[in-house]
Amino acid sequence: MANTSVSAQDKDNLPLVKSLDVNILADANLPPKSVDNFTDGQYQIHQGRNLFALGRFAEAVEFWQSAAVNFKNQGDDINQAWSLSYLSLGYQKLGDWQKAEIAINNSLEILQHLQKQKKANAAILAVAFNTQGNLKLAMGKAEDALQAWQYAESAYAKAGDEVGKVGSQINQAQAMQTLGFYRRAQKLLVDVNGKLQNQPDSLIKAKALHSLGVAFQLVGELKTSEEVLEQSLKISDRLNDSTDKTDIFLSLGNTARDLQQPTVALDYYQKVVTQTTNLQLRLEAQLNQASVYLETQEIEAAKVLLLQIKSQLNNLPSSRMSIYAKVNLVHNFTKLAKLDRSNYQLYPELAQIMALAVQQAENLQDLRAEAYALHELAKLYSERQQLSDALKLSKKALKLAQEINANDISYQAAWQVGKILKQQGDIPGAIASYDYSIRTLKSLRSDLVAINRDVQFSFQESVEPVYRELVDLLLQSQPSQKNLKQARETIEALKIAELDNFFREACLNAQPEQLDKIDKQAAVIYPIILGDRLEVIVSIPGQPLSNYQTVLSAEQINQIVQQMRQSLNPVIANEERLSVSQKIYDWLIRPAESQLTKHNIKTLAFVLDGSLRNIPMAALYDGKQYLIEKYSVALSPGMQLMSARSLQQENISVMTAALSEARQGFKALPGVKSEVTEIASEVTTKVLLNENFTDASLQQAIKSTPFSVLHLATHGQFSSKSDETFILSWNDRINIKQLSEFLKSRNELESTPLELMVLSACQTAKGDNRAILGLAGVAVRSGARSTLATLWAVKDDSTAKFMVEFYKHLRKPGVSKAEALRQAQISFLQDANFQHPFYWSAFVLVGNWL
Repeated sequence: MANTSVSAQDKDNLPLVKSLDVNILADANLPPKSVDNFTDGQYQIHQGRNLFALGRFAEAVEFWQSAAVNFKNQGDDINQAWSLSYLSLGYQKLGDWQKAEIAINNSLEILQHLQKQKKANAAILAVAFNTQGNLKLAMGKAEDALQAWQYAESAYAKAGDEVGKVGSQINQAQAMQTLGFYRRAQKLLVDVNGKLQNQPDSLIKAKALHSLGVAFQLVGELKTSEEVLEQSLKISDRLNDSTDKTDIFLSLGNTARDLQQPTVALDYYQKVVTQTTNLQLRLEAQLNQASVYLETQEIEAAKVLLLQIKSQLNNLPSSRMSIYAKVNLVHNFTKLAKLDRSNYQLYPELAQIMALAVQQAENLQDLRAEAYALHELAKLYSERQQLSDALKLSKKALKLAQEINANDISYQAAWQVGKILKQQGDIPGAIASYDYSIRTLKSLRSDLVAINRDVQFSFQESVEPVYRELVDLLLQSQPSQKNLKQARETIEALKIAELDNFFREACLNAQPEQLDKIDKQAAVIYPIILGDRLEVIVSIPGQPLSNYQTVLSAEQINQIVQQMRQSLNPVIANEERLSVSQKIYDWLIRPAESQLTKHNIKTLAFVLDGSLRNIPMAALYDGKQYLIEKYSVALSPGMQLMSARSLQQENISVMTAALSEARQGFKALPGVKSEVTEIASEVTTKVLLNENFTDASLQQAIKSTPFSVLHLATHGQFSSKSDETFILSWNDRINIKQLSEFLKSRNELESTPLELMVLSACQTAKGDNRAILGLAGVAVRSGARSTLATLWAVKDDSTAKFMVEFYKHLRKPGVSKAEALRQAQISFLQDANFQHPFYWSAFVLVGNWL
């Protein structure tokens, strides 16, 4: 994930509006005079605003406290309310929620009293509600935040402040997402965008579009973010507004980075560097540049730039921004040292930089910045194996973060404590620390997308390892049943976190499901790729959990998995394919064979991990036969995401949307016509074919037609990015989120539950090792109990034949979805034309197999 500006992404300022703090402070009810003509209170407000803008929050608070007292003594209620609103914002930055709440409540009490007397200023009231919204969301009270921002919107509208009104609406969308109202949030953002398009060019419109572009970026709507930001830039160009242009360049760079366009991102960051007069903004752009260089392994360019940034840091005044810049710099230097060991010599100097950052944070009384700096300093000591000092600093960072409810820092500090305790041999203590870290991460689910981007948040670097390292600890040396259960729960939690990250929203409702309730003849297999081994946990109904391991590095495991994927090409010799397939069978299945036989297991459900998700379990080979010849096989994104319900064969009705003709650069699928026709001869079917299959017609058909199976015979792609996971319609690409919105529009009380979604011509994105997340995402987000799809594009004519065979078995009484798939695969295995696994093993069932 890319960086965004510190002011926008600081976790204390959860709302999405980039210019929110500036907007609040620029609205001050101060006369347009020189500073010399200010009263004491006005001067104190003015000085507080300047210090706040510099990130010196504790000093700003002191000035605003004095201003509030002065205005109260003068009987100036309006300016007293202003001062208290500022004071609340200052306390929020310092993490002191109690004082922040007292200040904003006092401000609103004064303003509402004035409102009754018809003396209140709508603009001031709007700002106070906006500040209250900030506070409520930061305190985890999203409903209260939403209400405050709705009041703010109304007050801004009365004051005629369009940018304030738009900002409040964007903030409302953030609160809605936190509450799980994703469709409402999306609709609101789209509505805001639509209204802005109709307004004449103005600085206000440019600022509002900029804020909206950042909002779309945060929720993963990257193409929309790019379009909106470019509109903002064009308006700034036409208005010749150079100040805002550099801010927009930075945001465009961040979006380009998220879009995996490093060259484009670097170009935008360079524009900021060369055009801005704001030292802080320039430094931020340079830090982002350095981070991109490190991601693309341009080591020399990164080193030169980081040394240049290091020399500039001394020119920055002491502030939260300068402290974060130091944290960011040291974080990047640490990455550089791991890529190029010659840079380890810089560690003593980096430690001095972080020690200075800690001292500055203490002087500023900024507990949040201090916790971040302490955490980074602890990491440096840990890298140098000064474990005692590292542990002391990590515990101090954790304590500070806990005091100010900064969970995004707490989980990292607890993780660091766990790593150090593990190195020191205190395994129980390490497990406890990791467990705390993961529990904190779970509490952060709704915010996880937006946190830490100012210090370069990355799910794969900053979240995923916490889960894996805990599992590693739990499974060491003959684990107890308690540890095995905790390891299984941890892997389940990781699967949910991966999908949250995929969608950029916490959209999944996990319900712990007892396997015995789902299927007494099914075993669940959890392979887990760790740094130095492959662990497997097996869950059999009514039996204790068991585990076994294969000692191989993660790199070796991934290489062998890649070999198997490649060996499934029909041109590869059978001997090579069977050899590598048997090797993976020996890892995953062989040690459990006797148990599976003893307990009469008929179905194997795999909760796959890492690169294993990209190969078909059905094609594993035991030396005599394929796995599918012995068991039905299903994949699960996690047992907590499953519902226990069997397919009702008598109610099978199919909605089919299909493309047989070439469209939008994709080749024709001539076999689709016969596929659709023959499926219709097996089960009740409504068909949308070619020009009748548009996004609008599909949406309408889904709303108006009862069906239990949605069959999509069209091109599509599963990617590790949700906005690149799509199916092709006649006129458009239907994104996964769009498709899920179509399906959710069905009235659940009146319509048949969606038992199965079939994607018969889609494939995983080439070269994307995490692309299978897209398939899991489709399965979970669509609301379908199961999804049948292909890991690669199978030949058009054989796919049509396979699908007809699948439905033929699916409609038989007592045949589960997994068994229908197995029977179709076996029929192909017995057909001389299609017996190669290329033709039948690509088909995978994800979700409920019953």
